[in-house]
Amino acid sequence: MTSLPWITILIAVPLVAALVLWLVPALHPRARTYGLVVSLLTVGIAVAMATTFDLSAAAEQQLTQQVPWIPAIGVSYAVGLNGLGLVMVLLAVALVPVVLAADWHAVPVDAEGGDRRRATFVALVLVLTSLMVAVFAARDVFLFYVLFEVMLIPVYFLVGMFGGPNRRSAAVKFLVYSLAGGLVMLVGVVVLYLHGPGGETGFLIDNLAGVVSDETTQRWLFVAFFVAFAVKAPMWPVHTWLPDTTAQATPGTSTLLVGVLDKVGTFGMLALCLPLFPEASRWAAPAIVVLALISIIYGALVAMGQQDMMRFIAFTSISHFGFIVMGVFIGSEVAMTGAMFYMLAHGLSIAGLFLLAGYLAERGGSRRIDAFGGMQRLTPVLAGLFLIAGMASVALPGLSGFVGEYLVLVGSFTTSIPAAAVATLGVVLAALYFLLVYQRVFTGEPRAALAEAKADGSLRDLGARERWTMVPVVVAMVVLGVLPGPVLDLLTPLAEVLALGGAQ
Repeated sequence: MTSLPWITILIAVPLVAALVLWLVPALHPRARTYGLVVSLLTVGIAVAMATTFDLSAAAEQQLTQQVPWIPAIGVSYAVGLNGLGLVMVLLAVALVPVVLAADWHAVPVDAEGGDRRRATFVALVLVLTSLMVAVFAARDVFLFYVLFEVMLIPVYFLVGMFGGPNRRSAAVKFLVYSLAGGLVMLVGVVVLYLHGPGGETGFLIDNLAGVVSDETTQRWLFVAFFVAFAVKAPMWPVHTWLPDTTAQATPGTSTLLVGVLDKVGTFGMLALCLPLFPEASRWAAPAIVVLALISIIYGALVAMGQQDMMRFIAFTSISHFGFIVMGVFIGSEVAMTGAMFYMLAHGLSIAGLFLLAGYLAERGGSRRIDAFGGMQRLTPVLAGLFLIAGMASVALPGLSGFVGEYLVLVGSFTTSIPAAAVATLGVVLAALYFLLVYQRVFTGEPRAALAEAKADGSLRDLGARERWTMVPVVVAMVVLGVLPGPVLDLLTPLAEVLALGGAQ
C-alpha cells in the first residue's frame, strides 16, 4: 500500500470532482450533496494515507513522489510529508466536509441561477481542498510558490461572489496584500535558484538548504520569504486584510481561510525559512519575536473593541498567530513543538467560533455583538458550544488550545523571560476579551425582539444538521486536550531538527 502515490491521489480526487461538477449541469441541483460525499471520500483517503506513515521517522519526508515538471530550469513535481505536513493535511481535509455542511445555505435557494451558483461554490471549495493538500506537501520551492499564489484564486471568488455587501472590496484587498507578499517571495525564489546547484532538481528544498553562504544575501533572501509568510500568517503590521475579509466572507470560507490557509504562512516559516536560511533566521529571531509579541497584545486589545462578531474573531486570531510565530523563533524545542501543535488547535477552535457565529448571525439577522443578549436562554445548545469553542481558544486546560499555548510559554520562559512575561499578559487578555463578548451576547435578559421571535417559533436553537456539523470539531478539541500524545509524537522530532537554539 505504501507504493501508492497517496499524496497525488489526495490532490487529484477533489480537483477532478470539481471539474466534473463544473462540466455536468445535471449535478448542479445536487451540488451540495455531491461536494459533501467527495469531501468525505477525501477524508477517507487521507486517513488511509496516514496509516502508512512511519511515526518513528516523523521528521523525515515520507510518501514522496518526484516527477520532472520543467526540466529546463530544474522544476519538478516533488511532494512528501513530514509529521507537521501530515497534521496540516489531515486538518485541511477534515474541515472541508464540516464547512460544506455548515454553509449549506450559503447560496440562497431562490437566488437567480441558484443551482449554478451553488455548484460554483462547492466546486471552488473542492479546488481549494486540492490546493491545500498540495501546498503542505510541496518539496520543490518553485512548486510551493506556484501553489502559494494559485490558492488565492478560489478564495478570491469565494469571498467576492458569496460574501456580504462589501465582498468585492474585501476580496480585492485580500488579493492585493497576498499578491504583494507573493511577488516579494518570487524575487527570493529566483535569487535562491541562481545560488543553487542547478540541474533537473535545482529547486528541491533539500538541495537548496544552506547553499547561500554569503551572510548579507542570506539575510535578504530570508526577509523576502518571511514577508510573504508574515502577510499570510497574518502578523502585525501586515494584518489589516484579515478582519475586512472575514467580515464579508461566509463563515465556512472564513473557517478555511483562517483555520487552514493562513497556517501556510507559519508552515512556510518552518518548512522554508528555517532550513534554507538557518543563520539568517537566528539573526532575525529577536526582531520577529518582538513583532510576534506586538501581534499578541495588539490583537487582543483591538478584539475587545469590535462590534462585528467576525472581525472580533479575526483579531483574536491575529493574537493567536503571534503565539505561534513566537514559538517558532524563540529558540526552544519545546516552544516550537507547542507552536506546531498550536497551529492544529487553533484551526479547530477557530472553526468552532466562525461556524457558531454564523449560526448566531442567521438567527439574529446581524453580525453585530450589540444586536444580541440573553441568547443562552433562547438557544442553550448554541451558547454551550460557543462557550466550549471559546474556552478552547483561550487555552482552558482539558481542551486543545491549552497544550500548544502551555508549551510555547514554558519553552519561552527557558529562553527569554521578558518575552514570555509579555506573552502571558496576552493569555490574560484572551480570557478577558472572550468572556466579555460571551457575557454581552449570551447572558442577561434576552432582547425583546429576540424573545418575541423565540415565542413565535421563528428563533430556534441549533437543528440536527447544525449540531452534527459541530460534533467532530468539539470531539477533536476535547480529544486533543486530554490525549495530545500522538500528535506531539509527530511534531517533536521535527522541532528537534529545526529549533534555532540560542536564538535569543
